[in-house]
Amino acid sequence: MKPPIAIYPGSFDPVTNGHLDLIERGRNIFGQLIVAVLRNAEKQPLFTVPERVEMLREVTRDWPNVEVDIFEGLLVDYARRRHAGVILRGIRAVSDYEYELQMALMNRKLEPGLETVFMMPALKYSYLSARLVREIAQHGGPLEGLVPTVVEQRLRAKVS
Repeated sequence: MKPPIAIYPGSFDPVTNGHLDLIERGRNIFGQLIVAVLRNAEKQPLFTVPERVEMLREVTRDWPNVEVDIFEGLLVDYARRRHAGVILRGIRAVSDYEYELQMALMNRKLEPGLETVFMMPALKYSYLSARLVREIAQHGGPLEGLVPTVVEQRLRAKVS
């Protein structure tokens, strides 16, 4: 049986150690893990899509079964194009679950063969979000342990 291709979609603005925890664990479960950066014109990101892709590629370069890509539009359409059968999503709290469940059910309605796998982050990352990391960086707070070193350097440069 061929190992499934999974997609881990998100904005990754910026990639955090919580994201990396899920990427590392997901790459050990699935034959290929596509980290898909959403291009969303409605959001005002701190980093451009090419910057986010570059950072993700840098921090995942040692993992041969992890690919970083860009998508826009419906995730189910992207999954079809990439022949993926699984969507990987992280859940930190009940509020995440409610939103993610709604998305997973809609994705299943649109593409019945597409499964969603929920993973909880490691306990040490259960409070971590890219939004909080951006806020801490903008106020000059400590980022050690929250993001990879390369991301911390780019965050500091971006907000200064």
